[in-house]
Amino acid sequence: MKNAYLLLDKDYKIGKVSDRLFGSFVEHMGSVVYNGIYEPGHPEADKNGFRKDVLKLVKDLNLSVIRYPGGNFTSGYNWEDTVGPKEKRPVKLDLAWRAYEPNTFGLNEFLMWARMLDVAPMISVNLGIRGIDAARNLVEYCNFPQGSYWSDLRKSHGFPVPHQIKLWCLGNELDGEWQIARKTPDEYGRLACETAKVMKLIDPQIQLVAVGSSTRRMSSYPEWDRTVLMHTYEQVEYLSLHNYIDKVEDPAEYLARPLEIERQIQEIIAVCDCVKAVKRSDKTMYLSFDEWNIHRSPDLRYEPWQTGSPYDWCRFDMLDTLVFGSMLLTLLRNANRVKIACQALLVNTIPLILTQKGGKAWRNPTYYPLLHASRFGRGEVLLPRLKTPKYDTPNYTGVPVIDTVAVYNEDKKTITVFAINRSAEPVLLNIEFRGVGCYLLDHTELSHNDLNKVNTSEDPDAIQPFMCKNSKMKDGNGECLLNGYSWNVIRFGISESGKIDFRNLG
Repeated sequence: MKNAYLLLDKDYKIGKVSDRLFGSFVEHMGSVVYNGIYEPGHPEADKNGFRKDVLKLVKDLNLSVIRYPGGNFTSGYNWEDTVGPKEKRPVKLDLAWRAYEPNTFGLNEFLMWARMLDVAPMISVNLGIRGIDAARNLVEYCNFPQGSYWSDLRKSHGFPVPHQIKLWCLGNELDGEWQIARKTPDEYGRLACETAKVMKLIDPQIQLVAVGSSTRRMSSYPEWDRTVLMHTYEQVEYLSLHNYIDKVEDPAEYLARPLEIERQIQEIIAVCDCVKAVKRSDKTMYLSFDEWNIHRSPDLRYEPWQTGSPYDWCRFDMLDTLVFGSMLLTLLRNANRVKIACQALLVNTIPLILTQKGGKAWRNPTYYPLLHASRFGRGEVLLPRLKTPKYDTPNYTGVPVIDTVAVYNEDKKTITVFAINRSAEPVLLNIEFRGVGCYLLDHTELSHNDLNKVNTSEDPDAIQPFMCKNSKMKDGNGECLLNGYSWNVIRFGISESGKIDFRNLG
C-alpha cells in the first residue's frame, strides 16, 4: 500500500473561506427553470409553481449565492418583460438557446424563490444588446426604496420593500463569438466602467463583477482580462473566471485536468496584480469563478424552439464526481483570492439535480461534494505540507495522487480534511497536527466500485456517501485509509485545552 503524509498547523493559513464560495447558477437554458425549479401543475408544485421536491434538495445544499438569469441568455435579456402581471408578459425568442421564452418565471419569481432558500441573488445585467440605461433602471427597480418611476413600479407589482440586491455581474462572456453583441475588450471595458458608475450612483453599497475571459482557450486570454481591468479596476470588486472540464476516456488524464483550474487562477491573479501595480492602486482585485463544472455528452436530445426542452441534461458518474470534487478543492485552496464561486448549473443542465417533467427529482452524485464543502468547508484554509505519490499522463507530469484541502473552523473547534484518491489503489494518508490537540469525529466516503455508475430515477441512491471506519488516531495524529477512486471527508475535533484528547485514539 502507498503512503502519503499531510502536515497541518492551525496557525499557518492560506485564507478565510468566503461564504459566497458555495454558490450555484440558474439560467433560462433548457429545462433549468421550466420543468426544473418551476413547473406549475406538477404534483409537487406550490402556489407559485415552484417544485417543492427540487426546493428541498436545493435547500439542503445550504447555498449562499445563486447567479441569475445567465449566462448567454443575459445578452438578449429584457428584464422589463419579466415583471408585472404574467398575463401581460410577452413571449419572446431566446436566441442564445433557440427557445421560446414565455417570461412566466421572471425577476420577481426568482427573487421570491431565492428568499425561500435564504440565498443571496447575484444578478447579471445585459451589456450585450443593451447597456447603461437598462442597467440603471434595473437597479432602481430592485434597490431604490420609493418615490421614483421604477421603484414605484416595483411596489405596484406587490413588492413594497426593496429587494436590496448587493451583487451584480456586468454582463457575461462578451469576448465570445457565440455571444449576442460580442465586444472587443476596449469596447466592453469602457461600457462596463460607465455602467458601474451609474449603478453605484443609485446604490453605492452594491458590489460588481467585471467579465473576464470565457476560457483559457480564447486567443485573447489573458490580454482581455488586462485590458478590461485597465478600464474598470477602481469601479468593480471582482473579475469573473469560467471553466468547464470536458470528459476524456482515460481516467488518469481526466482526473489530472483540474490542474488547469489551478493554473488559470494563478495566471489571472498575476494579471490583476499587474494592473494593480500599473495603476499604483491600494485595492486588491478578487475573483468570481461564477461558472465552473465538468461537461460531458447529454443523455437527452435537445429540441430547439420549445420551452423547457432539456439542454445538456446528463447523469454524472463516479469518475465525473471525483473530477468535480477536485475542481471544488482547487477553489477552496485559493480562498485568499477566489471569493465567489457558482457551480453551473443547478438543475437539469450539467446539473447537481435532475428532474423529469411531471415526475421525480433526484441528485446527481456531484451534489454530494458541494454539500459536504458547504457544511464543513467554512472557516480558514490551512497551509498544507503534503507528500504524496505522483503520476504522469501524456499531457501532465507530477500529478498528485492525493488531492487535499484542510479547513479550520475556530467557532466549531474542528479541522476538516477533504481528500480525493486519484488512483485505483488504496493510499494511507498520515496526518500530523501541530500546535493543536485533535481527536477523530468521523470519516465520510463517496465511492463506487464501478466508475461508470450513475444515479437514475429508478435507483436515485446508487451513488451516495456513507460513514466508514477507515480513520483512526495514533499518537495524536490521524491515519486515514483512502480507498481507490474515492472522495473523503475526515473531521477532527479540537480539544479545549489544546492538548491531545484521548477520545477515539487507537
